[in-house]
Amino acid sequence: MRREGLRVLLSHWRRAPVQLVTLVLGLALATALWSGVQAINAEARASYDAAAATLGEGTFAQVVAADGGDMALEDYVALRRAGWLVSAVVEGRLNGVRIVGLDPLTAPGGLGPVELDGGAEVGRFLGGEGQVFGTAEALAALGHVAPEKVLSPDVAPMTVITDLSVAWPLLGMEGRVSRMIVADVQPLGRPALAEVAEGLSLRPAQAAGDVDRLTDSFHLNLTAFGALSFAVGLFIVHGAVGLAFEQRRPLVRTLRALGMPLRLIIGLMAAELLALALLAGGIGVALGYVIAAALLPDVAATLSGLYGAQVSGALELRPVWWLSGLGIAVLGTAAASAGALWQIARMPVLASARPRAWAMARGRGRMVILLGAIGLLVLAGALSAAGSGLVAAFGALAALLIGAALALPSVLDLALRLGARGATRPVAEWFWADTRQQLPGLSLALMALLLAMAANVGVSTMVSSFRLTFTGFLDQRLASELYVSVDSGAEGSRLEAFLEGRAEAVLPIVWVDRSVAGIPAEIYGTRDHATYRDNWRFLDAVEAPWDAVFSGEGAVVNEQLARRAGLALGDEIAVGPDAALPVVGIVGDYGNPVGQVIVALPLFEELYPEAEATSFGLRTDDPEALSEALREFGVPEGDTIDQAALKRFSLDIFERTFTVTGALNVLTLSVAAFAILMSLLTLAALRLPQLAPVWALGLTRAELGRLELLRAVLLAALTGLMAVPLGLALAWVLLAQVNVAAFGWRLPMYLFPLDYGRLLVFAVAAGALAALWPARRLARTPPGVLLKVFSNER
Repeated sequence: MRREGLRVLLSHWRRAPVQLVTLVLGLALATALWSGVQAINAEARASYDAAAATLGEGTFAQVVAADGGDMALEDYVALRRAGWLVSAVVEGRLNGVRIVGLDPLTAPGGLGPVELDGGAEVGRFLGGEGQVFGTAEALAALGHVAPEKVLSPDVAPMTVITDLSVAWPLLGMEGRVSRMIVADVQPLGRPALAEVAEGLSLRPAQAAGDVDRLTDSFHLNLTAFGALSFAVGLFIVHGAVGLAFEQRRPLVRTLRALGMPLRLIIGLMAAELLALALLAGGIGVALGYVIAAALLPDVAATLSGLYGAQVSGALELRPVWWLSGLGIAVLGTAAASAGALWQIARMPVLASARPRAWAMARGRGRMVILLGAIGLLVLAGALSAAGSGLVAAFGALAALLIGAALALPSVLDLALRLGARGATRPVAEWFWADTRQQLPGLSLALMALLLAMAANVGVSTMVSSFRLTFTGFLDQRLASELYVSVDSGAEGSRLEAFLEGRAEAVLPIVWVDRSVAGIPAEIYGTRDHATYRDNWRFLDAVEAPWDAVFSGEGAVVNEQLARRAGLALGDEIAVGPDAALPVVGIVGDYGNPVGQVIVALPLFEELYPEAEATSFGLRTDDPEALSEALREFGVPEGDTIDQAALKRFSLDIFERTFTVTGALNVLTLSVAAFAILMSLLTLAALRLPQLAPVWALGLTRAELGRLELLRAVLLAALTGLMAVPLGLALAWVLLAQVNVAAFGWRLPMYLFPLDYGRLLVFAVAAGALAALWPARRLARTPPGVLLKVFSNER
């Protein structure tokens, strides 16, 4: 009985190949977008884990300087002699590569690139000129300044590992230690850290590295888009499954009348859907790999430019993401088919064959869906008003999008009722009534279109607002006509002397990395000049903030530091050892996740005499002549950058930041158009009984085809009009909540009506293209097929 029942159920797909293609392709596309995003995230997480495993970040407790700077080698020696099992680490950057110097004789097991039982390999690592270990990309970027290079794929991206004795001269940090790694097991009775060396602090081990936590927001954004794309694809699956079950009503009735148990029928249908889900999931995972491989280079560039996190540009087939792709394909199919299976289980034996029974079952749930939609929209408003943080922000986004999608059929039905009131001719009255009748079959595809368009409106508004704000921000910050960099502080001093009388002003760009108010930050020293007074705009400031800064009586902080540390005007912050200043101004610092503090240059030089200025902004009325003078001084042409080139470079970095989300938007909208096409093709055969009487009354097949096309355009236009306000609400949440929680700054929101108009035209065109094929098929339907409707009438 099971075999025959399964054979009968599967025969439906032979008679309806379009539905089978819709189901498999819809689920495959949804799975592809989801698994592609998960593959990108998994690759990034693997790179973070490689960095943590290689460098001991987060895995071990660490001893660091209390002021956030370097430590003297004598402190390391003192701790070792006092019984502390610590291992020195020195690190810095050279040619864009992170160089990490370790002591393999004292490093915890498995931390360095070579093991103590490696024999001669350890000797080569320590002896002679030493060795550096890294990936091929990192070793190539390092150039010829390093000793013997050893390829090691397990080292973190754009990082090389070497011995302390090799790292010191490469980085110019002889006698200094960046941090000390503390072994898990320590001897009893060791003295306290403060008794051995002053100015040091113990940082406990953490579950995740700093970069991992910093980039959580970016990966959460990617995951949200992957989930949205999967939801859009799931609407396709839901529609295909629902129509397939409705078409098999007579078959279910016959099988039950012949004595097949209802439980067995439902079990066979579930097994059938499971097989299809695994097939579609496998196709989707393969497509996801292709998508991830295409987008990963831009993701790596984004993470490097925005966070300084290095991610491998090569994609590996990791079980964590392809298994999750198959799993979500199965779960998505189960969710899409649960309602139809439940209806079959609840209906009497013969009721399942009556279309009216299925319509009543659908109608009873319509009001429940509408009430659920209203509840979700209210929840979105409550989370937006009272919530804070990424979880609340994304919760509000989810409630907003799902609530709006569920409310779409009711809103469209109301719009069609209003349109029908103006109809005076019979054909027009039939058109409006027939459109309302088709609405349940097309509602899922239209929901997918609504979500895709809203995502496009929201993200395009956010990106365009960011572009306008960031361009204005660069115009303020990059006020100097030229920017020049040198190799050392001594050369910088010679350059300043050379430029005296040649440049209107020489503005050093000098900073140190320190912890301010418990937040990692950069403290900058700024020379008194009108450039800052004339060009910088404050989000909030006291009267004459720059006068307070340049007199050494105040400090300016960026928005990120103010938000994360809860700072307000007048709050005092520590800017150095035994030095605190009140906050006199808060500036926008878009595109920078790090906190910044700006103080007067004389005070900065007093607090941090070891800091050297190697970059300068130059004010001049003749940039070309000054550039020529710099070349005569000996500054390479590549070390002098004009203002326009620097702006182009900065904007290029942040344009690539949104490449991934833009690509996902295009893919999501394409899936929505595919949903409309598949729904119309599936409904075409079901609608012949409604269209045949109209044809018999005088409407030609060509006229019926044109009306079908007009209907699709009308529904797509109405959906697009709803998507615009929904997308603007989405953009507001992204700018006012997600951006603040993720990056620490809030962007002003700008409106772009022309962009929304173009997107609406695109949505209407997508609906028209999707309806073109079904309308063409209807216009060419043979009269004999339409006449058969009357011969089969019972």
